[in-house]
Amino acid sequence: MERLVFVLPCYNEDEILEITIERLLFLMKDLIERKKISEDSYMLFVNDGSSDNTWEIIKKNYLNSKYVNGIKLSANVGHQNALWAGLMTAKEDANIMITIDADLQDDINVVEEMIDKYYDGNQIVYGIKKKRLADPWAKRVSAEGFYKLMNLLGVRTIYNHADFRLMSKIAVQALSKYKERNLFLRGIVPLLGFKTECVYEDIKEREAGKSKYSLKKMLNLATNAITSFSIKPLALIGWLGCIIVLFCTIMIVQAIIAHISGDTVAGWTSMMISIWFIGGVQLISLGIVGEYIGKLYIETKERPLYFIEQALIH
Repeated sequence: MERLVFVLPCYNEDEILEITIERLLFLMKDLIERKKISEDSYMLFVNDGSSDNTWEIIKKNYLNSKYVNGIKLSANVGHQNALWAGLMTAKEDANIMITIDADLQDDINVVEEMIDKYYDGNQIVYGIKKKRLADPWAKRVSAEGFYKLMNLLGVRTIYNHADFRLMSKIAVQALSKYKERNLFLRGIVPLLGFKTECVYEDIKEREAGKSKYSLKKMLNLATNAITSFSIKPLALIGWLGCIIVLFCTIMIVQAIIAHISGDTVAGWTSMMISIWFIGGVQLISLGIVGEYIGKLYIETKERPLYFIEQALIH
């Protein structure tokens, strides 16, 4: 039997946390009773700078149950960094780690199937969403479009997989060798190359609280993912330049023909469209290049991703 650790990042989840702990406790005790995992398995909650009672709930349950542990980060560092902090803490004494969001929208009923696939020799098991009917229409369409865009740009991701996954100790130790500051675990994990398998789940509606992934955070995650794993946007700038040159060449030929025919009245509208079009393209291109330069700037600083303010580990 292997020691399993659930890694759960938490940001202002006091409305749902008691429900989450109760359900995971029931699941863990059942798995322990049926000899699927060892008695010393536990949950590791990562408090990502919450401003509500999230940490107080974690502390209370830590005192009441040997299966509940927690770490408190000194500031809000974001979902991906909080996941990283939990994995890097758990890898010291866990054989299996399962990352899952604290809202339990992912289906914990497939956890046993994940564990079975691990015992079959898989080092990584991905939780794949069969349907996203519980998500709002806009989020569902944008999420599916994001995965398609990533694949189009040559980024290797698992379609409709977020961060619900099982990883073995070997896989997490390999993951720890990656040193980048701009984390996108959905892109890094598939690069590890270990034997993998998938389980399929139906996403559920939140029973309490609200999603902390705003549109701004989702857009930031998408931008970070694309610029961290693909240089195709830079190549597209070059192609866009070629298209503009071709367009300008056509305009020059048209101007010469108009001059020869004697129709040389300047068109104010076409001139303004050309100026705004080229100016807009230049600004977009500078923005894309600036995004990559900014990432280089952040990476070279090698600043820590997080600090643990307090740890509650049995």
